[in-house]
Amino acid sequence: MPMRSNDSETDLAATVISPTNEAELAGFIAESYARTAPMCVVGGGTRLQPGTVAAAQTLTSRSLSGIVTYEPGALTLIARSGTPMEEIEAALASEQQAFAFEPMDHRVVLRVTGAPTVGGMVAGNVSGPRRVNAGACRDHLLGVRFVDGRGRIIKNGGRVMKNVTGLDLSKLLCGSHGTLGVLTEVALKTLPAAETQQTIAFHGISVGDATEIFARALATPYEVSGAAFRSGTAWLRIEGFSAQVDYRRERLSTLFRDRELEIVGEADSRNLWRGLRDLHHFSASSEPLWRILVKPSDAPAVVAALHALGGEVSLDWGGGLIWFQGSASGSAVRRAAGMGQAMLLRRGALCDCGSFPPEEPAIAQLSAALRRTFDPAGILNPGLMDK
Repeated sequence: MPMRSNDSETDLAATVISPTNEAELAGFIAESYARTAPMCVVGGGTRLQPGTVAAAQTLTSRSLSGIVTYEPGALTLIARSGTPMEEIEAALASEQQAFAFEPMDHRVVLRVTGAPTVGGMVAGNVSGPRRVNAGACRDHLLGVRFVDGRGRIIKNGGRVMKNVTGLDLSKLLCGSHGTLGVLTEVALKTLPAAETQQTIAFHGISVGDATEIFARALATPYEVSGAAFRSGTAWLRIEGFSAQVDYRRERLSTLFRDRELEIVGEADSRNLWRGLRDLHHFSASSEPLWRILVKPSDAPAVVAALHALGGEVSLDWGGGLIWFQGSASGSAVRRAAGMGQAMLLRRGALCDCGSFPPEEPAIAQLSAALRRTFDPAGILNPGLMDK
C-alpha cells in the first residue's frame, strides 16, 4: 500500500501519499478516479506554492527514487521520477557529464527546503541560461513512463532520439505540471560537461544595448552559452575546451571592440552564472516574482512598461526571458507583457490573478480536450493551469 501520513512538509494538503512503486501509484490514482477525489501532485515539493491546488491529499513521487540505468557512452540516463537532482548531478559529474539545458534550483528564491526531483524538473520543463544555446529540457527528453488520471500506466519514447516515433507524449508531459499524468520514470540525454568557461561583461549599458549585443553575439558561430542582463550589465558566456574558449573570447572581443568590456575568469564566471540561473538576486524579497517570455526584440519595450510599474527586472535567454519582481497587480503586469506570456513563479501576497497566463480560446479548447483525454475526472492538480 502507498505510504500515507499527515506530514505537513509540503504545506499543500493534509494527507500525503507517497507510493513506493509504480503499481502502488497506479492503484491509488485508479481509486481516486473512482471516487473523483482530487489530489495535488508534487515531486520534492520545492516549487508548487501553497494554496495553488485545492485538494485534500497530496501525491508525492519522492519514494519512487533511484537511477535505473546510466550509460555515459550512450549519453543516456534513466531514473525514477522521485530521484533527487543532487543524486542525478553527482552521477553525471562523476563521468564529466551534465544536462545541457542547465536546470535551475528554485529553493533559494522560493525560500523552500526539500530535494528537487528529476520528475519535477521534467514536469516543469525547467531550463536554465544555457537554453539559449542547447534548447530546453523537453528537447533532451527521450522517453517517459507515467500514470494517467484513470490509473493506467503508459510508456512513450525510447532511450535514444531516433526511437521516438508516433505521437510524442514525452514532449506533451514535459511542462504539463502534473495535470496530464504522474511521471514515474524519465529517460534523458546527457552531454559532456564543459571543461572551462569565461564571461564577457559589458557595464553601464541599457536594455536596448543589451538586446543588440545579444542578437549580434548569438548570430555568430562562437557558441555563446549564456546571454543575460541586470542592473546595467550584460554578460555573454563562452564554454568548452580551454583553447576553444580563448579563441571565441578573442573573436567576440574583436566583434565588440567599439564597447568597453571586462573578461570574467572561470571561477568567478561559474559563480556568476549559478547565481543568475537560480535567481539569487531576487532571493532577499518576498514580493511577487514573474517569469515573462517575449520575443527578444520586444524586450526593451516590455522592460520599459514594467519599470513604469516599479520593481526590479533582469533578462536571460538573450532577452527572450524577463524576470520581474514587484508588487504591481497581476493584470497590470500582464498588460505590460503585451504579447508575452507572464507566469507567476513566486506569489507573495498577490491574489488577484492565476499563476499561468490566460490562453487564447482555441488553445484553451485544445488544452481542455487533452486534459479530458488523460484526466477525465479532473483529479490531477485541478485548476492549476487555470489559476
